[in-house]
Amino acid sequence: MDSIKFSDLGLNEKVLKAIDDMGFEEPSKIQEEVIPVVLKGFDVIGQAQTGTGKTLAFGAPIISKLDNSRQGKIDTIILTPTRELAIQVNDELNRIAKYTKIKLLPVYGGQPIERQINALKRGIDIVVGTPGRVLDLIRRNVIDLADIKFLILDEADEMLDMGFIDDIEEIIRNCNKDRQTMLFSATMPDEIRKLSKKYMAEDTKYISIVKNTMTVSTVSQFYYEVKQKDRFEALCRILDVDEPSSAIIFCKTKKGVDELVEALEMRGYNAEGMHGDMSQSHRLNTLKKFKEGNLDFLVATDVAARGIDVENVSHVINYDLPQDTESYVHRIGRTGRANREGTAYTLVTSREYYILKQIEKATRSKIRRKEVPSIDEIFLTKYKGTVAKVREAIEKEEHKRFVPLATELDEEFNLVDVAAALFSMVIDKEMGSNYSEDSIGNADSYVRLFLSVGRMDKINPRSLLQFFSDNANTDKEDIGDIDIMEKFTFVNATSQAAKDIIKYCSGKRLMGRRVNIEISRPR
Repeated sequence: MDSIKFSDLGLNEKVLKAIDDMGFEEPSKIQEEVIPVVLKGFDVIGQAQTGTGKTLAFGAPIISKLDNSRQGKIDTIILTPTRELAIQVNDELNRIAKYTKIKLLPVYGGQPIERQINALKRGIDIVVGTPGRVLDLIRRNVIDLADIKFLILDEADEMLDMGFIDDIEEIIRNCNKDRQTMLFSATMPDEIRKLSKKYMAEDTKYISIVKNTMTVSTVSQFYYEVKQKDRFEALCRILDVDEPSSAIIFCKTKKGVDELVEALEMRGYNAEGMHGDMSQSHRLNTLKKFKEGNLDFLVATDVAARGIDVENVSHVINYDLPQDTESYVHRIGRTGRANREGTAYTLVTSREYYILKQIEKATRSKIRRKEVPSIDEIFLTKYKGTVAKVREAIEKEEHKRFVPLATELDEEFNLVDVAAALFSMVIDKEMGSNYSEDSIGNADSYVRLFLSVGRMDKINPRSLLQFFSDNANTDKEDIGDIDIMEKFTFVNATSQAAKDIIKYCSGKRLMGRRVNIEISRPR
């Protein structure tokens, strides 16, 4: 049976062209089921794990329907629990709306509200925002939802966990009653059911995507946080230090595969690509070379990699994050076969970190942070490898025929200098790049805080957010990931919020216990 294509779902040509540019080769399960229902005008409740492609599932049909009716006023309001998700959703919607004149704006705390007000006054069609900031703008009479066509609650259960229920209800009460409403949530607690029953149509369509949250126990999972401009150099550094015997490198798009293969080949890496635009014979030939060990790095899209069964893949590298969690699980399952150890690396920017945490939550696995290798680490790896080869050559007496040449050099040069020069020539040739900076990384990420309270103190994300707000006057949007352990807690916060929390909250009492707060130091 032929698989469903985006062109089968009823989207307009401009949206289809944008999706093609994004490189998605076929819809995910939730996209396949939600898009036609939204286009028919039904309210939708979508229950699916985070990271299943929900943004495109609601964004593509909305933009298709709005394209011919743009009035320069707010048609759509999308509520998200955090500013990271608001930015992420807004970025993806902008890509979907690439060939339309639809204007979008993300609104959230931590950014000057005046800038957002000025943008709204110039005319915005779709607003993506956190409940607190959206409600603030409504109360200032800047956002008017009386004529909106679409209301979307994204990650509804997360918004409820963060204490946004009252804000959400007040926003909904300001909305046009004839709107089309969509609610997406990984779980369906009673509060979500009550909310949907109270504010959604009687003929609302319920779509549930049941996912098997499997992980691969023999695969060690890590991520590197990088700046977008450093993504390729970070990959080269990782390849130079780990020296994978056989690796599959995943890109999100066909164009991305072609560009990465070209860049890797220019650096001297033995790499070839696979994606849907290549002929079957080309793909089979590339796969044959990879299986036989004549190709070190296979660069592929998710669709092209289906059916690949190669036992000795030591590494899977997500150069781009996948479209959904299921794709991530399939990707990392390409290594660690037959009870062998495997390694999975993922490159993320600070904006993409939120998606990674969603994948971690959905797969119930731990993806640990690693630092991008420095030049010294790369040099040390190459040096050790070269020394090992020299020892092996001496032990096998493969060097004997070159002894006369070395003797001649000994008459003219110090043999230590000769050895150093040879090391330099070999290592320079093996280095994937003329690296200029010793270290690269991303300074734009959250500050991670350590708190001396945990589950045993009966705290939860809601009580922590209230504690920070009451004492440090922080916004909910300033706080990122919260990891509550038995006796202590880790909290990600923006740089300024972290300073305020340490200054005004440390030493205060939470749930009857004095809290010590400091910046978490990596081990």
